[in-house]
Amino acid sequence: MEKYKKYYPVIGLEIHAELKTNTKMFCSCKNDPDEENPNVNICPVCMAHPGALPVINKKAVENVIKVGLAVGGTIADFTEFDRKNYFYPDIPKGFQTSQYKYPIVSGGHLAGFDITRVHLEEDTANNKHFGEGAEGYSLIDFNRSGVPLMELVTEARVFDSAEDASKNTSAFAKEFQFVLWYLGVSEANMEKGEMRVEANISITDDPKKFGTKVEVKNLNSFKSVEKAIKYELDRMRELLEEGKGTEIVQETRGWDESKQKTFSQRKKEGSADYRYFPEPDLPKMKLHEAFDLEKMKGELPELPFQRRERFFNYGIKKEDIEVLIADDKLCLEFEATLSCFDELFDKKENSYNPKYAIAIANFVLSDLQAILKKEPNHSLPLATDFAILVRMFVDGKISSRVAKDLIPRLVYDRIDIKEVLEKENLIQNSDESSIKILVEKAITENPDVVAVYKSGKENAIMSLVGKIIKESNGSANPKMVIEMLKKVLS
Repeated sequence: MEKYKKYYPVIGLEIHAELKTNTKMFCSCKNDPDEENPNVNICPVCMAHPGALPVINKKAVENVIKVGLAVGGTIADFTEFDRKNYFYPDIPKGFQTSQYKYPIVSGGHLAGFDITRVHLEEDTANNKHFGEGAEGYSLIDFNRSGVPLMELVTEARVFDSAEDASKNTSAFAKEFQFVLWYLGVSEANMEKGEMRVEANISITDDPKKFGTKVEVKNLNSFKSVEKAIKYELDRMRELLEEGKGTEIVQETRGWDESKQKTFSQRKKEGSADYRYFPEPDLPKMKLHEAFDLEKMKGELPELPFQRRERFFNYGIKKEDIEVLIADDKLCLEFEATLSCFDELFDKKENSYNPKYAIAIANFVLSDLQAILKKEPNHSLPLATDFAILVRMFVDGKISSRVAKDLIPRLVYDRIDIKEVLEKENLIQNSDESSIKILVEKAITENPDVVAVYKSGKENAIMSLVGKIIKESNGSANPKMVIEMLKKVLS
């Protein structure tokens, strides 16, 4: 008999993302997440003054439609806004204008999760707390009040283990962030609160029956998502194993980063508690009449999962692909350099030849990335010059060492790559007779190394290779040197 039952984690997600628009959701106030002065971007509408009437931000609606098309969701023909009634200091109206029965997007799929809906609402104000205990106090900044806020809700997904649940959930949130970036609809900066993840968590011993769920709110990093899910699953499992399953109640919990644990905030409301009803001050929307959906679908950019597949077909390593997808600057340099091959060289040649793509990716993710880590704002080399360097390396005309030495000069000095190679005699020597002379000289001058190699320690040959490369001022073809050494020493 097993000591413990098998429990299956069940995870559903709610992800909020502030949309990138010029103005707020229902008024003309500036949507500026970087505004540091409190209560600057406010007006009677977003401050809920009596008699102020809202107007729908069409761009925000368009952004949500783009997200829906990107994840394969169904765009509603009819949609409307509702009043979600609850009373907190950060909601000046006493209700949030949101969507309930008729969301803009229904269905869809992304990164292993089925999507229930994507809807549009307004963000709340920002509570700011100062001091502690009796001396502490709170202030409210209404700059964020009324900012367009998109909410994506997933279906609950059953996992086999806590590790599997946390990793896949974090991966989904990260992929959704990529989608928002690629579409240009949100900055989705989690540190600034522009994207917030909320996880609905439960465990069950029967995958067909879900347990009591808790909602862990406002997770602001992917690591926090993973840690909070793991902690909460462990807490639930321990309670069930101790016969305290009744202590698992439907509630909202927070994540304490300093203590690395969740904590109870309040009992979780149901939809009935919010007393939803249609917003009387806003018109109903017929989206298929207001937007050309087919045109919008055709104008979608390449999405991260599409780019990932394309890069994989180039032969690039999975871990390198993920870096390129996540770093727009490096990715653009990679793409621009690769696109130069047909233009600069043989038009009939396949510019997506893996050997070129792999070489570009390696140089970009080692040498160029290292430069950007030191100087993030520095411009990268011209794609045409970089392509010439890569081509000469792949074709064996320059060594890896020479290529790596020249890359900083391409970045900082904007050198003419062909001119420098000729002037400094950096073209790789692949002449068999001249390499043979260098090989024979190295063998004569290093009998001890030769003896070690002949004793069976084959790695000793690299010492001779290094000496030959140095003797040739870096011009000798390493591959030919190794082959020649083995031939002469055999």
